[in-house]
Amino acid sequence: MTIKITAGAFNPYQEIQAYQQEKTDKCGAIGATSIFIGTMRDFNDGDTVKGMTLEYYPGMTEKQLELCIIEAQQQWPIIDSLVIHRVGDILPADTIVLVAVWSSHRGDAFDASRYIMEALKSKVPFWKKELLATENERWVTHNTNGYQAG
Repeated sequence: MTIKITAGAFNPYQEIQAYQQEKTDKCGAIGATSIFIGTMRDFNDGDTVKGMTLEYYPGMTEKQLELCIIEAQQQWPIIDSLVIHRVGDILPADTIVLVAVWSSHRGDAFDASRYIMEALKSKVPFWKKELLATENERWVTHNTNGYQAG
């Protein structure tokens, strides 16, 4: 399990490749890798969004992320996991989050990856302040359920 919080931009594909190259001792057991990459949208709640500042609680955020992964490990046979989350100033199309889960079977990898991402959105202390096209700012008070309304 690896957790990284970063203020700088990151390339999720390079991060996954580098991580897998470091973990060659586990390659024989891995039959599935589930990857979720979250990027910033340029809209939210019916408004155009020009940017966002994402804040976190150092120490507490990492601990809560660790607990989310431990909960997933208790439900599914995970071989390894990697979670990287961006903080600071973010623009539309920037990568915000990477969740990667390695397991022997695809169902376990898919389910654990989704669980970690949903737990991250609901339990981990991150705060978002959006800069709207109108130049107004607002704090995001709730996360979506992960599906497009309609």
